[in-house]
Amino acid sequence: MLNSKRFIVIAGNIGSGKTTLTQLLAERYRWEPHYEVVAENPYLADFYENMPRWSLQLQVFFLSKRFQAHQKIVYGPSSAIQDRSIYEDAHIFARALYESGKMEKRDYENYYELYSTMTQLLPPPDLVVYMRRSVPCLQQRIAQRGRDYEKNIPDSYLDHLNVCYDEWIEKYQIGKVLTVQADTLDLKNRKEDFDYVCSRLEQSLEQPELFSVC
Repeated sequence: MLNSKRFIVIAGNIGSGKTTLTQLLAERYRWEPHYEVVAENPYLADFYENMPRWSLQLQVFFLSKRFQAHQKIVYGPSSAIQDRSIYEDAHIFARALYESGKMEKRDYENYYELYSTMTQLLPPPDLVVYMRRSVPCLQQRIAQRGRDYEKNIPDSYLDHLNVCYDEWIEKYQIGKVLTVQADTLDLKNRKEDFDYVCSRLEQSLEQPELFSVC
């Protein structure tokens, strides 16, 4: 099962542990990791100063980089694991910006049309692993990692993202999904927790059914 080429996506909210899981899985299975490029976005500072003005540019940059990474994985020779997917850009973050009034309707519609055109050209991943955590757990983890630009994220925003994630996962029809209820898991410090996720991941890849939930 793990000898053939695989494309795995790790999805999840801010502070969900997706980057940690990406790194650990890449090391265990010798998959090529593809991480987010948040700090490289040239619109980030402008976006935080004026979100409605720069939200479209910010999201188009992320969309472009995620599209490039997805293509590289699909057409590359090696198994790979991606920290956040192109699908999350549209169904979670752009949607949340639009619904909260931080992206104009015409910008959102233009963005979503571009996203739809791009994703029609992309074969889906073999498996999406959704790291789901409650808002209190997310806030605790965000505080522990101590990033300045994250310290004032309100509960309402994380809750909004969780709602978007849950609805996206429920409607996801193009491949397998493994949902990990992760509030009680410490993947970095408890080997048994990581082994549990690995076991469920391997089961999900082996089974013929479309969806897998734990």
